[in-house]
Amino acid sequence: MAAAFLIVRARLTYTSDREKFDEWYRTEHFPDAVKSFAARRGWRCWSRTNPLVHIALYEFSSVEEAEAALDSDALTRLSADFDRAWGPRHTRTREIVELTEELVPR
Repeated sequence: MAAAFLIVRARLTYTSDREKFDEWYRTEHFPDAVKSFAARRGWRCWSRTNPLVHIALYEFSSVEEAEAALDSDALTRLSADFDRAWGPRHTRTREIVELTEELVPR
């Protein structure tokens, strides 16, 4: 089984929301999501190309585990939490990718 990642890309509408969004995601949403999805690990990133784009990555042991997270009660609850906190002003997309190759330089 190859590792898989759930990628959640949020696009903020207003740069004035970035600091508050970052704090909320860091302290509330992200730890809850990693735990609720039973992800192996998680990462958060801000785009350097577009300062309105935030990306969260959740690592799973298999594509099946990542797909299960997308079809889970946890995602339904986390999405509702996001909507309560931010309403419709920030959009997000989700994508599952499967690791096909890893290269570690020696």
